[in-house]
Amino acid sequence: MLVRRAVVRRVVLTRAMTRPRGFSQMRNDAWLIRASALAPVRRSEVFSANRPRDRNMRNFGRAPGGWMHASILVVDDEPVVREALRRLLSLDGYDVAVAVSGDDALGCIPRQGFDVIVSDIRMPGLDGLQLLERLRAVNPRVGVILVTAYATLDTAVEALRLGADDFFLKPFEMDDLRRSVKRVLRRCQATRDDRSPRPLTAHADAAGLIGETAPMVAVRAHIARCATMPSNVLITGESGVGKELVADAIHAASARREQPFIPVNCGAIPETLMESQLFGHVRGAFTNALSANPGLFVAADRGTLFLDEIGELPQVMQVKLLRVIEDKQVWPVGATRGVPVDIRIIASTNRDLPAEVEAGRFRGDLFYRLNVVHITLPPLRERRADIPLLVAHLMRRLNAKLGTAFSGIEPEALRALVDLPWKGNVRELENVLERAMVLGDGETLSLQHFAEARTPTTPFERDLRDALRQFERQHVRDVLVEAGFDKREAARLLGISLASLYRKLGMFAMLTVLS
Repeated sequence: MLVRRAVVRRVVLTRAMTRPRGFSQMRNDAWLIRASALAPVRRSEVFSANRPRDRNMRNFGRAPGGWMHASILVVDDEPVVREALRRLLSLDGYDVAVAVSGDDALGCIPRQGFDVIVSDIRMPGLDGLQLLERLRAVNPRVGVILVTAYATLDTAVEALRLGADDFFLKPFEMDDLRRSVKRVLRRCQATRDDRSPRPLTAHADAAGLIGETAPMVAVRAHIARCATMPSNVLITGESGVGKELVADAIHAASARREQPFIPVNCGAIPETLMESQLFGHVRGAFTNALSANPGLFVAADRGTLFLDEIGELPQVMQVKLLRVIEDKQVWPVGATRGVPVDIRIIASTNRDLPAEVEAGRFRGDLFYRLNVVHITLPPLRERRADIPLLVAHLMRRLNAKLGTAFSGIEPEALRALVDLPWKGNVRELENVLERAMVLGDGETLSLQHFAEARTPTTPFERDLRDALRQFERQHVRDVLVEAGFDKREAARLLGISLASLYRKLGMFAMLTVLS
């Protein structure tokens, strides 16, 4: 099956039969990344890590928007590739650090705050996809580029689903990676520069906030009211309804909009690292604490801290969080005094927190501190009339992301999507559309795109496959009735060949009924 270039890049395999200049210490038989634009490498450039090669690359070190030396972390368990990437990216003026594994990277990222992470996927311990998922939980704005020598279509789709900015096969052209790093840094710079006040309507195109049904109109009105207040907010709703989008919209319309918005997934941080990640630590507080880490609460000072999946917070951390809310200061691990913080907390959960309080699994005093303002988001199945608007918006966004050019969706396919149960809500809808657009051809999405996108592996996907098949069967039957059971005419009306119609009738076990 053909794979679109936006998902998996075609690469050039290069075997280093002789040592290129500037890499005299590397073995002759090592697999190297070919950097055609950097060859031959002058010896003076190898030892001048922060010297820009040309006028264009000078922008990374000095401009625009106050970028000094952009910091990049290279994560790879292969020493040769790791060192080659470090040296070559350093030539472009970046400050480059290296990590030998995903676990090693996860330990140093909170301390140093990198702009871009370039990581291998297949590594011992924490692999690249797991590292990406952890990174997105604590810092969704960091750029992430994944590389691998063992790519499959499923791996590429999963990397994009988890939020990777780009995806490469090893070995690859270094020029392609350099251009990718440049694009990712520009995106990060645009995100950081976007500090101007934005009204709530500026966020109406966020997937979770699109809709004209009564429940969504009420949600937007509620957001507008609580955005002007300093109170803590609790957002509840099923997984995938858009709780983080609502939190971001509240922050963007609030008086704190020019300050940081820091999202944290409480269920994605290991319990052993949670206190250090949230509240920080001083140097020497524990083994490998070689430098101080201010923590996410201090990073969000004067802004908004979004605690996603607050119901997953361990009880010992619930006590510490309650103390921070009441005292308005954090106590880093190993510190002898607190650090004052001024933050607004927005929390979210898909759990029934009052029931959790009743069962003794969640502290009642913390619940009441968080539940000052309460917003409940409706599931997608309770606002089906919004699905056509969501589909149109998501297709525009996915076209830009994937480099596809789908112009719309056929009415039969849209009706089938509207009728589905959508247990995964907007997130599931986006996933289904993305899969169909990645694997499909043509200008419009049809029932066939969704039915053949992928063999179902989850209850949601089985629901989708079964519903689409049932819809297609009914549609074929209706057309046959309209054509007076003339199969040739029915095939013409359906826009398929007579042989294709017979295949469908056989698949639907309708031949004996209609003969």
